[in-house]
Amino acid sequence: MARDNSPKIRQRAQLERKQTQRASYDRVLIVSEGSKTEPLYFKEIKNAHRLQTANVEVHPSALGTEPIQVVRYAKQLFEAGDPHKRVRARAFEKVFAIFDRDEHKTYFDALKLAESLDGKLRNDVKQPVEFKAIASVPCFELWLLLHYEDIRHPLHRDEVLTRLKQHIPSYDKGAGGSFSTTRGSLDIASQRARNLAALSTAFDDTEPSTDIVELVALLIAFGK
Repeated sequence: MARDNSPKIRQRAQLERKQTQRASYDRVLIVSEGSKTEPLYFKEIKNAHRLQTANVEVHPSALGTEPIQVVRYAKQLFEAGDPHKRVRARAFEKVFAIFDRDEHKTYFDALKLAESLDGKLRNDVKQPVEFKAIASVPCFELWLLLHYEDIRHPLHRDEVLTRLKQHIPSYDKGAGGSFSTTRGSLDIASQRARNLAALSTAFDDTEPSTDIVELVALLIAFGK
């Protein structure tokens, strides 16, 4: 049988080889509560900074949107992998579970579970794995709002969305484009988020905070 050397076949083969190539930085698995907003945001960062797919995987939770389900799915996906998602088992140095405070009943349980898993799992080269919860109080959109406002007091998620839409009228959950829209103010947002971190943590319940800043900083550092 003659080998198919059509441009489309060659292009597909080149893409598959590129996707399986690893860069020198850590392999990262990101699992999110949201099915669109957070995955699209972090995939935008991947594309903007040309991060290898083999090093950075982003997937929504397949077990549900409760924080405890997000953490459990992150553990499950790390340990078992998923051939349908082309995720290999234990093929990461870092695992991050992203979820919001909102009114979730399992929020604190999820924080504690993630904390208990940190450094306890082993990857495919027998190294201990960093396992972190990336929580936002009250919601992911607080991180986006910090690009425009210096927030220092508790806000309900509805107020966060209302104020964010004053700056980005077209903003809609799952619409995409959030990173490209806000990246010009990334430095000021990062400083504001770190100022909040000095005042409170994810365990402080109603006080505004977001760990998104740390994950964004890590990914951007990979691309330098």
